[in-house]
Amino acid sequence: MHPAETLTDKEPGTGLHPARLVLWLMIISIFMIFAAYTSAYIVRREEGNWLEFELPASMLINTVLIVLSSATVQWAYFAARKDELNQVKLGLVLTLVLGTAFLVGQWQVWAELVRNKIHFGGVDANPSGSFLYVLMGVHAFHLITGLIFLLKVLRKSFNYQVHSRQMLSIGNVTIYWHFLGGLWLYLYLFLLLNH
Repeated sequence: MHPAETLTDKEPGTGLHPARLVLWLMIISIFMIFAAYTSAYIVRREEGNWLEFELPASMLINTVLIVLSSATVQWAYFAARKDELNQVKLGLVLTLVLGTAFLVGQWQVWAELVRNKIHFGGVDANPSGSFLYVLMGVHAFHLITGLIFLLKVLRKSFNYQVHSRQMLSIGNVTIYWHFLGGLWLYLYLFLLLNH
């Protein structure tokens, strides 16, 4: 932990600020959800009636977008530690733009799946397509929560509440955003290897 992140309001027994503790508990629970989904994917695939199809190529573009957004949020964090407030704002805005582009890209992936007659539910649905929609949809939901979190930190940065002496909010959003990026990389590699 960076010395500037040291705060007086720490949770007794953990040494963490309550907001940081809640963040870590939330990350653990989200990870458990995706571990359950990917385990169910493997079990269901082994049961048969599994449609094999090519993953949309645009998923790779989305992967690049999420990796770039991790770089920009980290840049904003480092800028806050140095009190370079304009760079903090720029880094957060770029992260928002890249995160939004990722969501638009996910929508395009879903459209491509529909064009290829891979549906979520109904008579034409196959479990392989349904799992893909669920994995991507639940990740997209959490990414939306990350974008909301980013907006709140961006607002704070415009009110001069994000700097080397107030690092908790940008530290938390950076951790959460890196987690979402890492989670997407895990899902993408999992689907490449198991699809």
